[in-house]
Amino acid sequence: MKLFLLVIAAFQLCGLALSARPELDKFTKFQAQAHYGHLALDDSTYEEITSKPRDYHVAVLLTAVEARYGCALCREFQPEWELVARSWNKGAKPEDLKLLFSTLDFNNGRQAFQKLMLQTAPVVLLFPPTIGPSAQVDGSPFRLDFSGPISAEQVYAWISRHLPEGDKPPLVRPVNYMRLVSILGLFMGTLSLLAVTSPYVIPIVRNRNLWAAISLISILLFTSGHMFNHIRKVPYVAGDGRGGISYFAGGFANQFGMETQIIAAIYGILSFATIALALKVPRMSDTKAQQMAVVIWGVVLLGVYSFLLSVFRIKNGGYPFFLPPF
Repeated sequence: MKLFLLVIAAFQLCGLALSARPELDKFTKFQAQAHYGHLALDDSTYEEITSKPRDYHVAVLLTAVEARYGCALCREFQPEWELVARSWNKGAKPEDLKLLFSTLDFNNGRQAFQKLMLQTAPVVLLFPPTIGPSAQVDGSPFRLDFSGPISAEQVYAWISRHLPEGDKPPLVRPVNYMRLVSILGLFMGTLSLLAVTSPYVIPIVRNRNLWAAISLISILLFTSGHMFNHIRKVPYVAGDGRGGISYFAGGFANQFGMETQIIAAIYGILSFATIALALKVPRMSDTKAQQMAVVIWGVVLLGVYSFLLSVFRIKNGGYPFFLPPF
């Protein structure tokens, strides 16, 4: 009788061991089924992989990548998710840190989406273990919702924050050889183009008159208030209250778009008149023509500068200076 009882007890222990073994080996089974580091789930495998008890973490991406669902963010994030899974599975990590990466598409997991009451995608769920040193009592998943494009680095950092302390595999992006070749080809093409066109381009680049013109135009733009117009979005002109048009805004802290152009033209004329008197007139060989040029450019300077001072008086009636004829 004792022998018979011992045999029955042995069979019972073997049955318990066999029944517990699949539960304890779920991680090994799913890890063997992983393709390129992550699992493609359906409703049944989702329930199985997230069921209790589990001695591992499992990260699930709930997505809808087919074009008919119109989820562009899902399609954009899918390669990033696969990168996270590959980096984790290829990297060195502690033996007791178990993490599975999986993907549940809406086509294969309608019941799971309804159970979770998901209205948008993608969503990442991280289920903690329910048994073992890192177990949580309720085993409720952590959830990451997407408000916009998210990179693999951001998701990897979010997952790492919810894992136990310790060394974790680094996220490694593969080398984009096509991009590298494209950049190298563009660089070589640019060098070749510069080598071919250098006899024609270098004299232009070294031309002092060209740089003087660029500098003068830039100075005129900035001193006339061009950047102020872009920042403040000022009107081009405004009414004067009497049925006419006001080209100048009152006060030195305000201006119109047309006013900026008038001031730039005034400064431009004054600049060219000064350059002509300083550089062009002294090189004239005809004495009478030279005297005439001095008079003409002098009158231009006097008239334009007088008009500039009158503009200052328009801007502010208390401006004390003026110059005839304005």
